[in-house]
Amino acid sequence: MTETVQYRGDSGTDVAKLVAEGVLDVSDFPKSGILFKDLTPLFADGDRFRAVIDAIVGHYGATGDRGFDVVVGVEARGFVIASAVAYAAGVGVVPVRKAGKLPRVAYSAAYDLEYGQAVLEVSEGAFQPGQRVLVVDDVLATGGTAEATLSLVEQAGGAVAGLTVLMELAFLHGRDRLAGRPLHALLTV
Repeated sequence: MTETVQYRGDSGTDVAKLVAEGVLDVSDFPKSGILFKDLTPLFADGDRFRAVIDAIVGHYGATGDRGFDVVVGVEARGFVIASAVAYAAGVGVVPVRKAGKLPRVAYSAAYDLEYGQAVLEVSEGAFQPGQRVLVVDDVLATGGTAEATLSLVEQAGGAVAGLTVLMELAFLHGRDRLAGRPLHALLTV
């Protein structure tokens, strides 16, 4: 008897399946007991990657007004997604980096990870006042990284237009931590 896999996500089952089939599980990374979701196979597959980027851009509206003016990518895999989304939408991209990586730091936010603590930073002048910002990242786990990033965007004068992740790990309840925030997950597991 074969098991039927059910795919779910905020952009429908076809997009969720595209993401799921591009993920490789890596045990005990970055430390023992963690099951890391490696999206490198998805990024390396041009057709799959294009379809996923198109799904993100399409989610935010029609050509000409996508509902965002700039895209933020969270270090490091978020950079890959953000750059592609920004290019496809014809807007700019801003990196949110780990502590000590930016030459003009204006804002920083500390947060807890599933397996430790970290600090994120964004540069002074990254956004125009009220600029609509789409934040993208690879995985939503506990919500700490997303919460810190959304706070940084707002501290720097941007207005959060949305948060999109390729994969949401629902069992870690990150969505609960972001209650009231506009969240779009292409795959929820």
